[in-house]
Formats: sequence, C-alpha cells, structure tokens
Amino acid sequence: MTIDFPSWVTVLATASLILAGSCAAFVLVDVIRRPQPMWVMNVVWPLTMLFGSVLWMTFYLRRGRARDDRTVPEHSMRSAVAVGTSHCGAGCTLGDLVGEFTLALAPALGVAFGLGALFHDPLYAAWVLDFLLAYVFGIAFQYFSIKPMRDVSRRAGLWLAVKADTLSIAAWQIGMYGLMAIGQFVVLPALFGRRADPLTPEFWWLMQFAMIAGFMTAYPVNWWLIRRGVKERM
Repeated sequence: MTIDFPSWVTVLATASLILAGSCAAFVLVDVIRRPQPMWVMNVVWPLTMLFGSVLWMTFYLRRGRARDDRTVPEHSMRSAVAVGTSHCGAGCTLGDLVGEFTLALAPALGVAFGLGALFHDPLYAAWVLDFLLAYVFGIAFQYFSIKPMRDVSRRAGLWLAVKADTLSIAAWQIGMYGLMAIGQFVVLPALFGRRADPLTPEFWWLMQFAMIAGFMTAYPVNWWLIRRGVKERM
C-alpha cells in the first residue's frame, strides 16, 4: 500500500532542496569567476552545497573563496579540518547521487550488489553501490589534491590518496548510513507509515541531514589524519 507524505512535508523537503541547489549554482558560478588554486576544489565546493546549503555557502565565502590573486585565506586547524572533511563529503555526495538514481531507474542492477543473494531489501543493495561509488569518487578527489601538492608519481599519489581518505570515507558513511537507517526504518514509518523513495524530495531531504551526520562522524577522524600528516591540510 502506498501512502503519500503530507503536503507540508513535501513542501519543506522541496524548499530545502531548491535552497541547496541555489547555493550550489551560486558557488559554481563563483568558482568559475574566481577559480580555486587547486582545481579539484572547483568541483568539491559546489557539491558540498547540496547537503550543506546556506551554512556551507557561508563557510565557503568566509574561508574557501579565492581572492583576486587566486589564493585562499589561511585556515585555522578547525577550518582546515572542516575543508578536508567537506572534501571527503563531496565524493560521498556524488556517489550517493549516482548510485541512488542508477538503481531507481534500473532496479534490476541491484542483483549485482547483493539483492536476492545477500539480502532482499533493495535499500541495502543501494547502500552497497553508494559506498563503492563514494569510495571511488572520494579517492579520486583526494588523488587530485595530493598529487599536485606533493608532486609525486601517479602510483604514489594514488596510494597516498587511499591512505588519506579510506578512514575518512568510512567514518562519513557510518554517520550517514546510521542516520538514514534511523530515518528510513524508524522515524518515517512511525510518523508517516512508509519509507522515502529515492525519487521523492523527502528522500533527499533526509539525505541532507544524513550528510551532516556523516560530516560530524568524519570530522574527528580528519583532525587525526591531518595531525598525523596522513592527510594534507587544505
């Protein structure tokens, strides 16, 4: 039985997504006009707006926006960790977008990610794909940060990226999946009698909160990684 969400929930979810999308569009235009010294950040910053919305845009304008000479302000340790953690979150965001929409539009692909063999709920298959894509995108983003900063070979740069971001991505996913699980299995069924489908605004509104939870669980891990010199201070 399909139960629609109340209209006020849909309105709030849609408004939140539109606001976040507007922030992403603003930052995308801004980084085109004021390119980041590290080119991959031109991709990272707009992606972080999709979950961080106005809060992350404010942080970008104060701490991440490039000056006219294409430099960025010096960061305190707290800000540097926030940038590094958001960098990880951008890969997770892209992975979730690609993974969720892929399986929503082609659900038969869930078989390749354990549906039917390991579990019967397609939600878990989506999470497997989301994690794999988040890891690939996260390592790629980290590679394009580390390689120019350390001027190393491609192989060395890839290995350094794996060391720098594996724990960070794992910590992010723990917070993100944890909140998504609470929302999808407990809160939404209790309040509205159903889970949110990936093709609904309610799903992505919940995902925004889940991403913030992911940031919170990944932040201390990134602090440790940067302190130990495993991850570059950005």
